Amino acid sequence: MNVNWQGVYPAVTTQYNEDLSINFEATTQMVDTIIKEGVNGIIALGTVGENASHTREEKVAILKAVKEVVAGRVPVLSGVAETSTQFAIEFSQACEAIGIDGLMVLPGMIYKSDESEAVNHYQQIARNCGLPIMIYNNPVTYGVDVGIEGMKILAQEDNIVSIKEATEDTRRISELYSAFDDRFVIFGGVDDIALESLMLGCTGWISGLTNVFPKESVAIYKLAEQGRYAEALEIWRWFLPLLRLDTVPKLVQCIKLCEQLAGRGSELTRAPRMPLVGDERANVERIYNEAVANRIDLSKFNLD
Repeated sequence: MNVNWQGVYPAVTTQYNEDLSINFEATTQMVDTIIKEGVNGIIALGTVGENASHTREEKVAILKAVKEVVAGRVPVLSGVAETSTQFAIEFSQACEAIGIDGLMVLPGMIYKSDESEAVNHYQQIARNCGLPIMIYNNPVTYGVDVGIEGMKILAQEDNIVSIKEATEDTRRISELYSAFDDRFVIFGGVDDIALESLMLGCTGWISGLTNVFPKESVAIYKLAEQGRYAEALEIWRWFLPLLRLDTVPKLVQCIKLCEQLAGRGSELTRAPRMPLVGDERANVERIYNEAVANRIDLSKFNLD
């Protein structure tokens, strides 16, 4: 199964009303805006989209709304984060019925799988759904690492086409290419090592802070793609303090607070996530304000 997934794919937030019902208008407006600002694809219902905070019915409604506003301009992938393999299969089939372009599949939630269990989880989803699948390999957060040997098994499933590599070990990217050549489309999945990941051959970047600074994210990707690393590094060093907010346990609150400060969304999250307060909040505000005060003029890079 051939896919043309490449570029910058923000893991978009889900916006809420004051009563924490889904604000579909704000969610779709945010998606429309970042597409117009140049992103190459959309990941709905990832961690940043608070996947596990929604009912099945809410997830389906969010995906339908996102698909409608995107209107085929870029690919739309949905996160799949369920507590059992059977639930994941059923949700994947619902995504297929809606017409979503692909899936970013996480291991089973709550129970900490070993590698063989995670491989089986991914196999069963692939065998019961026709959509192209990206494996989200994030042992730091989810406790299971599907390594090279595990991916050799999963390479036998034609519709497993991509890997979001989030081990935080950039050596894994080279190991994947050495083992599989171009069998998988490899995305960098950790914001604060994204430039290194692109330099090592990743063809895409799944990002949280792109929700707040999409133009800078796309500029870094384009410059890296063109081998203009010195220029990319200038933006990268400016961006890095913000990108580190994507690697902490409260990344969703950090990103949504930055969205609010930028006038791009609301910081509201569903419990158990609570708004940032005290020093945590002040730190995010400081980092955001310093970034805005020192924002780089992207026009000098002649990327249009």
